[in-house]
Amino acid sequence: MKIAVPKERLSDELRVAASPDSIKKLNALGFDVTIEAGAGEGASFSDDALKEAGATISSDASSAIQGSDIVLKIRGPVADAGDDLSQYTSSTILIASLSALGNIEAMEKLAATGVTAFAMELLPRITRAQSMDILSSQSNLAGYKAVLDAASELGRAYPMMMTAAGTIRPAKVFIMGVGVAGLQAIATAKRMGAVVTATDVRPATKEQVESLGGKFLEVDPEMEKDAQTEGGYAKEMPPEYFEKQKQVVAEHIKKQDVVITTALIPGRSAPVLVTAEMVASMPDGAVIVDLAVEAGGNCPLSELGKIVKKDGVSIIGHANVPSRIAEDASQLFAKNLVNFITPLVDPETKSLNIDWEDEIIQGTLVCKDGKVVHPRLTGEGS
Repeated sequence: MKIAVPKERLSDELRVAASPDSIKKLNALGFDVTIEAGAGEGASFSDDALKEAGATISSDASSAIQGSDIVLKIRGPVADAGDDLSQYTSSTILIASLSALGNIEAMEKLAATGVTAFAMELLPRITRAQSMDILSSQSNLAGYKAVLDAASELGRAYPMMMTAAGTIRPAKVFIMGVGVAGLQAIATAKRMGAVVTATDVRPATKEQVESLGGKFLEVDPEMEKDAQTEGGYAKEMPPEYFEKQKQVVAEHIKKQDVVITTALIPGRSAPVLVTAEMVASMPDGAVIVDLAVEAGGNCPLSELGKIVKKDGVSIIGHANVPSRIAEDASQLFAKNLVNFITPLVDPETKSLNIDWEDEIIQGTLVCKDGKVVHPRLTGEGS
């Protein structure tokens, strides 16, 4: 069995879908791993290090992919970025983050190659799949990095400092959206000495916020009772909720030094949480980090891939934040992939034995036999 790991072609992508540790584990499962030369450079994995771990280094993507049973990528192949879709055939299994729900046309083009494609971002929220969850592993790092990015733009320190010249008050950090990224942002900001508050439509997150030392800002406890899907994601709330949220947040945000927004709704545009009027009310020198900028943004003033200044407030809209911590992000992503692949292999025969009825397989399978097959893309699911 052969696994291929081509270099990522998108300009903002420094991660790689393999690490020295994952190569060793894939070898133990019975796979020969071939990696395109230079694929790991952005994540500080040299060709020599990957080769020493057990990989074969190939001169280009074509020779790496040729004859492979599985192709591992961080993000799906993008023809405009230099990926050659003709390299993918009916005998190839592609496993990556495909952004499938937001790009049906790309999935149709991918399906036309005959490839069997799994979208790791569609992994079902079940206990058995937790170790495979790329969204959690990458969001964790994004939440951490968001706090550091804000600190680099903020003209003051996070912790309270007592000096001979006087006392510096601690910075006030407000986290909007308490998923994996939000929780890590809370933990990181607290470790750095900030006074942290947070809000989320899901009431269950209040206890999590408080357990990390933050204070929870409630909007409407009654409306929030039904704000969570069975999978644990936030539901899209009615207009009257957002109106009330706007009032509560508008008052709170006036006193905040840093605001980090993380609210996403799978398959839909990110909700607007911080309006232009709220930005104008914030203190001069304050910072907003919009982690939802790639989905339209939680702040309408955010600009993808840029840091902009509006009314004295710096608004950070970095694209692909996990890639900005490429080494750790690659390590975790690669572990997620190994954990996904392991159940697909018969340990005795060292061959692929995929249970097509398995909940995880059905939840992530996007393309098969020349067709787009995922229910949420064919209109058969929600």
